[in-house]
Amino acid sequence: MRYTIIIERGPNNFSAYAPDFPGCVAAGETEEETLALMKEALEMHIQDMRARGEPIPAPSKACEVEVPV
Repeated sequence: MRYTIIIERGPNNFSAYAPDFPGCVAAGETEEETLALMKEALEMHIQDMRARGEPIPAPSKACEVEVPV
C-alpha cells in the first residue's frame, strides 16, 4: 500500500505524520532519516492494528498544487 505522509521542516529537525493514521509520527535530523523512521513507524502501527483485529484504512488521496509566488 502507498500512504500519504506529510514531512515538515522545524527549526532544528524534520517531523512527519500520516493523515490516515492519527497519532503515528516520526522525527529526525534530516528529511531522509525522518522518511525512513516514518516508514518504520507505519509498519509497526499497521502490524499492531492487525494484531488487535482493527481494520486497516484504505489510503486517502493526496494532491499537490502549483501556485504562482
